[in-house]
Amino acid sequence: MTQHRLLAVHAHPDDESSKGAGTYAMYEARGAEVMVVSCTGGEAGDVLNTGLHARAHAERDLTGLRRVEMAEAQRILEIEHRWLGYRDSGMAREDGSLEPGTFAAIPIATSVRPLIRLIREFRPHVLVTYDERGGYPHPDHIRTHEISMLAWDEAAADRHPELGAPWSVQKLYYDRTMNDERFRSLLSELKLHPDKKHLADRMEAVVERILQRAQRRTTRIAVGDYLLRRDDALRAHASQVAPDHEFFFGYPRDIEATAYPFEDYELVRSRVGEPADGEFEADLFERVVLEGEEGR
Repeated sequence: MTQHRLLAVHAHPDDESSKGAGTYAMYEARGAEVMVVSCTGGEAGDVLNTGLHARAHAERDLTGLRRVEMAEAQRILEIEHRWLGYRDSGMAREDGSLEPGTFAAIPIATSVRPLIRLIREFRPHVLVTYDERGGYPHPDHIRTHEISMLAWDEAAADRHPELGAPWSVQKLYYDRTMNDERFRSLLSELKLHPDKKHLADRMEAVVERILQRAQRRTTRIAVGDYLLRRDDALRAHASQVAPDHEFFFGYPRDIEATAYPFEDYELVRSRVGEPADGEFEADLFERVVLEGEEGR
């Protein structure tokens, strides 16, 4: 039987584990094919974990280390993974310019081509990416959004025959895993535990920041059984995230599983209809038509 196929487009290795990893692990366990594409290798990143065991490797070859870390996260999540092949742009200089030849500095008409080819080869039913702000305004995150939106159109069009036969992705989502309801719910649950007051105080500051960004959400995926695997995948990116990182790992998972065991998305493009107003989808593949089911 034809499987559901999900393609998630991320800017750097580790983004897939901090945004949506529970969803990917859940769908893989249910028998779907899940592929993550990393647009860049994270070459311009810094070592953010001061206690990194592989410090010598990082100083000698950070790019190579991040590939090793990504391979481990892929193994933990049991997903497929591809590198789009571009070089990390880093943050823009003071004058707004970027290093020539990096992902966000290359014309979109060029940088979209490998993603069109990948879509036509993998033939996903659903594509997940970032919004126009990139989730946060790193040049590579914004460019990831831009090429994802262009590839949605171009992969389906009767153009670029050298990149494969056209393929129409049925649904496109923005990642909304960092949203106000998630953090409000976690804050409310933490307040029920007097011994967790220090965590509640910290969460209040997070909620205050999140409230400044209104986000529409249409889809809520239950991932309570996959929170630990999500954490393990993120810890695999040890150069970027310390194993005791307060934001990502500072809250007991039993409390999170009670408060908000979901990851959220916004449906922004659909060729198979929309959910009813005011109703949350519980599945990214709702209304998706598999090959061979057309016309039933």
